[in-house]
Amino acid sequence: NENNQEGVFIQVFEGERAMTKDNNLLGKFHLTGIAPAPRGVPQIEVTFDIDANGILNVTAMDKSTGKSQQVTITNDKGRLSTADIERMVAEAEKFKEEDETRRQCVEAKHQLENY
Repeated sequence: NENNQEGVFIQVFEGERAMTKDNNLLGKFHLTGIAPAPRGVPQIEVTFDIDANGILNVTAMDKSTGKSQQVTITNDKGRLSTADIERMVAEAEKFKEEDETRRQCVEAKHQLENY
């Protein structure tokens, strides 16, 4: 959100909704040691890898420095049940139009801030 940050905060969510507040937080971590640059300039590549046991590895890497950080999320750490996932998918469909309106408002705000 700020200029010349030397790190970014990565949050990993599970869910179908457009806004993070409507989804399930699985984990979070900091990627530090990135090159200070104006807001919006750093390129952070985030990859998701899930194995046969359902263990999720999330890695964030700063493309300019090669610095990376990872978080591992196991099935027992706040993951949703099948019933919870089905409920969230149904909610996502129900609130699809409202979520799109919110997304457009946030996008417009970001464009204005970056003008």
